[in-house]
Amino acid sequence: YHPAPLSEKAPTDTFVVEISALYKLPVNYSIASGDEKGYFMIHSSNGMIRTSKNLEVEDFPVNFKVRATDSSNATIFNEVEVKVEVIDENDFPPVFPSSLLEERLAEHSPATQIVQLKAQDNDTGRNGFLTYGILNGHGLKFRINETTGILYSTAPFDYEEEPTEYQVVVYAEDDGIPEKKRGYCTVVIKITD
Repeated sequence: YHPAPLSEKAPTDTFVVEISALYKLPVNYSIASGDEKGYFMIHSSNGMIRTSKNLEVEDFPVNFKVRATDSSNATIFNEVEVKVEVIDENDFPPVFPSSLLEERLAEHSPATQIVQLKAQDNDTGRNGFLTYGILNGHGLKFRINETTGILYSTAPFDYEEEPTEYQVVVYAEDDGIPEKKRGYCTVVIKITD
């Protein structure tokens, strides 16, 4: 048996799977081995398996054996393996160490690296895999490397002819399931004369 994966947030008493043995007499179902931490319970007469406590994602997958025993003769039994997997929920959004940064950039600088942004995500696996992007690029004057988080200018600025300050809103987005989460950081770029 390989039931659909459970969420790590599944409440106690969540239905997992129904075990069914073909036998001419009534059988008693029990968990024979493999569930050392006691995550599961089985109804002895109908074979319904449910969770018995909160699931810790790092303990999974769990493989355990269910035994069906002849209700009048304990020496007659058979066992089947059940494999249960747990999905790590996307608990945390990415977080930048600071939500506001200030950087200076001399006018007439050729396209250049301004700052490397780094967000933190406390999830594991794809839920913690981050990509970076820009919410507002001021007419493509700025770009960000989506993997490294390095923010660049794309052309020189003119202190006299253009704004002397830009607010670039950068986001970090995780690859979470079921939904992606974002964190934001505003980079204030002051053009110097």
